[in-house]
Amino acid sequence: MQAKKRYLILLSAGACLLLLSYLGGVQLPAASRSRHDRSRTGYRPDQPWPHFSDPLHLFSPVGHTDTEEYNLHISPRQKRDGTASVYKGKRCRVDSCFDFAPCQRNGFKVYVYPQQKGEKISESYQNILSTIEGSRFYTSDPGQACLFILSLDTLDRDQLSPQYVHNLKTKVQSLPLWNDGRNHLIFNLYSGTWPDYTEDLGFDIGQAMLAKASISTENFRPNFDVSIPLFSKEHARTGGDRGFLKYNAIPPLRKYVLVFKGKRYLTGIGSDTRNALHHVHNAEDVVLLTTCKHGKDWQKHKDARCDKDNAEYDKYDYKEMLHNSTFCLVPRGRRLGSFRFLEALQAACVPVMLSNGWELPFSEIIDWNTAAVIGDERLLLQIPTTVRSIHHDKILSLRQQTQFLWEAYFSSVEKIVLTTLEIIQDRVLEHGSRSSLLWNSHPGGLFALQPLVTNSHLGGFEKLCIKPYPKFTAVIHAVSPLVSQSQPILKLLVAVAKSQYCAQIIVLWNCDKPLPAKHRWPATSVPVIVIEGENKVMSSRFLPYETIVTDAVLSLDEDTVLSTTEVDFAFTVWQSFPERIVGYPARSHFWDSNKERWGYTSKWTNDYSMVLTGAAIYHRYYHHLYTNYLPTSLKGMVDQLANCEDILMNFLVSAVTKLPPIKVTQKKQYKETMMGQSSRASRWADPDHFAQRQTCMNKFASWFGAMPLVHSQMRLDPILFKDQVSILRKKYRDIERL
Repeated sequence: MQAKKRYLILLSAGACLLLLSYLGGVQLPAASRSRHDRSRTGYRPDQPWPHFSDPLHLFSPVGHTDTEEYNLHISPRQKRDGTASVYKGKRCRVDSCFDFAPCQRNGFKVYVYPQQKGEKISESYQNILSTIEGSRFYTSDPGQACLFILSLDTLDRDQLSPQYVHNLKTKVQSLPLWNDGRNHLIFNLYSGTWPDYTEDLGFDIGQAMLAKASISTENFRPNFDVSIPLFSKEHARTGGDRGFLKYNAIPPLRKYVLVFKGKRYLTGIGSDTRNALHHVHNAEDVVLLTTCKHGKDWQKHKDARCDKDNAEYDKYDYKEMLHNSTFCLVPRGRRLGSFRFLEALQAACVPVMLSNGWELPFSEIIDWNTAAVIGDERLLLQIPTTVRSIHHDKILSLRQQTQFLWEAYFSSVEKIVLTTLEIIQDRVLEHGSRSSLLWNSHPGGLFALQPLVTNSHLGGFEKLCIKPYPKFTAVIHAVSPLVSQSQPILKLLVAVAKSQYCAQIIVLWNCDKPLPAKHRWPATSVPVIVIEGENKVMSSRFLPYETIVTDAVLSLDEDTVLSTTEVDFAFTVWQSFPERIVGYPARSHFWDSNKERWGYTSKWTNDYSMVLTGAAIYHRYYHHLYTNYLPTSLKGMVDQLANCEDILMNFLVSAVTKLPPIKVTQKKQYKETMMGQSSRASRWADPDHFAQRQTCMNKFASWFGAMPLVHSQMRLDPILFKDQVSILRKKYRDIERL
């Protein structure tokens, strides 16, 4: 009996061993594989079963990953993992896939490949390339470049799109400077195609960075890629429309609490969230409308709700909803991004994001919690309750921030592209990168030039926001030879030097004659520094001279007539408004409807929009902006005409502040004084001078994309000015004397 039991046990054990060998659970010596094979499949001695955290494509049927039958049985996420091999630089970061050497050697310069004959290019991509070529970063020399931009259109990589560029892989690989994409930036708005819309661009990007719309957090490479917003071909190239928040309503509530109007997808990716919106719609203050009436064969796929949804959809005007709602729902579409995002920002309608896994635009620099509500697609039914619970103060703050972000970074293709380049520059030149505060507060990072923002000696951007140093540097622009001791420039120099706030005087000698001898200048209690102008051009008066050590700059023409009292009063006013131009001679602009162009006028009217820099005080940081922010084309125009430099400075300061300059009261009429001087009389009497200034106005407005000048009716006078009290009680009594 015992022998029989032992026999049965032995037989059972042998059967089990054979069964395990058949199933592959135990490796017999005859069937064992090499160590190399084991390591390749994830085999480990302490782990006999397959390691299922390994890449899924290793377990896919060989030779069947691209077949239609196989694709129908895997999820979109599995497909994204399966196509991840396209991004061979998926682990790329700036430190590992970017060559810093040319950037450190030549600065942050961007090269655009020459356009190839016969290659089609979309209007949107042409706008991107034109922006780069017109920017301060552009270089036509690839040897000087830090970053390279393809001239091949990569914006639309949907194979069903008419804008799709075929054979892009071959074309890119044949570029002589491609170098596996190193130091290249690729712009993309649309990737993948129906039905799954993956993020595959259809060619190997190598080590190139992506500036991509609708990019997922899964595929986004931090500190390497840049998430950009999805924008339409109608999006303005420059300037762009202002935000729609005209005034701050208290409480900040509108007709609707939450709105949405858009397509509903009956099948495929992106359909779940929009199909569920009808559960939240109440047709009162929560209006969420969808239509399935889109596409060629929508009727073949229509469901029982389509007719009702379509009828409700047609009852509402989208713009009316957008401008009269506190919150705007931004659900994902076929891709993660949506046009609704930028539309909501512009309309001061707080975006409520419903797109799980979307890396929000410019997330590296923008704190979206201050301008949007980040929702979860799985918690759709809780959205109305959530937005209703937000306090009125918070709503007002959110709406204000939407306007700032729209106008600072999103209102035009130009701003989107320049923001992208500035982000990359901050990474490359990390020592001068801008803080989160600068990016997220007015006027924004684009006006905080790098590396100037960190150099306190040069007058960093942050100093615009703090109390300025209580002294000024006078810069007198001299264009006439010094032939007499009675010339206005010498009287002006003496008057300015007597000011209690004057730290030093710089005479910018832009005259063709040699510099006068040192003894020709009057003796003063403050240092007088004479500098010969660079190339004798008008723009040299706004160069960021290192000799300017104060925050305030008093800009003066050589024939300006000001008393010490007027200088003191103007500086006192400027200390309260250090971000603006404060001065005496005022001018204005207007729209000429007959000629359909901007006009310039020096007539005495009830308002003004410019204060000329012939007698004005402003922050020295604007010298840096004028020199480094404005394009060479505008400064070249000013230098060629020897005119309009004051207008251009006013355009720049108003573009930064969104505010008008400030005019202060003076003793004498600047216009009459100016016309009485011989040194500049010929210039102002020249009939071409006024016509040139009209041309400048329109040229400048074209580059800025809109008219930045703001009208004002405010003039600041000294306390007790013209009051019927003793003159001895008045601090600035000389201003009242004729």
